Amino acid sequence: MKSNFDISTELTGKIALVTGGTKGAGKAIAERLAAAGARVIITARNQPEETDERFHFIAADLSTEEGTGIVVRHIEQHFRGIDILVNSMGGSETPGGGFAVLTDQHWTDTLQLNLMAPVRLDRGLLPFMLEKGSGVIIHVASTQAKLPLYDSTLPYAAAKAGLLNYSKSLSNEVARKGVRVLTVSPGWIKTTASVRMMERIAESSNITIEEATQSVMDALGGIPMGRPAEPEEVAELVGFLVSPRAAYLTGTEYIIDGGTIRTI
Repeated sequence: MKSNFDISTELTGKIALVTGGTKGAGKAIAERLAAAGARVIITARNQPEETDERFHFIAADLSTEEGTGIVVRHIEQHFRGIDILVNSMGGSETPGGGFAVLTDQHWTDTLQLNLMAPVRLDRGLLPFMLEKGSGVIIHVASTQAKLPLYDSTLPYAAAKAGLLNYSKSLSNEVARKGVRVLTVSPGWIKTTASVRMMERIAESSNITIEEATQSVMDALGGIPMGRPAEPEEVAELVGFLVSPRAAYLTGTEYIIDGGTIRTI
């Protein structure tokens, strides 16, 4: 059966916000939505390294209440709301060593970035969607919500687990009002940052980059696909989920991890 949807124009007329949209998976998602015809807003702490006229950039630190307010007010004044919100910003900067080395500040900073930032953005921008009776929110979580690495990313894993619970709860509240809420949980993604990390591991351990990559996959319990995900692969999943082709999908977590999680 021939599809009635033209992928290159299926988001024409839609306004999308992608947080963390200047690099990594966030950048790939922004590019994917722009390719589908959406007007894309991106936000991050710092200006992107290269200017791209396809994107409207807002500089803000979304780990703070003030930074979230800047983005919400800017969108209200210049766009009168959005149709698609992709909360893709996140990360972990806590030290390794397990629970004993983690301070209250480590926990607070990680929760603010990975949980409270999307909560605040949803609270600020969801009302515009509810007023129109349509919209899509994507929360980018992580497989670490189910496979936490206690030695290195304990607060991050806990924050993403909280994001999963919050996302499901929010979807139940707003589905009948025309807004879909979904979660995408990637495993390891081959970003510029992860490539640099492999280079550092290889140099410090006097091994090849291939061996460093394998050591990380081993630490994750193995990746049956034998490699991390490309940012564009994550972006393609998000592009489908925000499209009219996914109009009946809400309240669901979509794992994209190359088979890392072995359980049902």
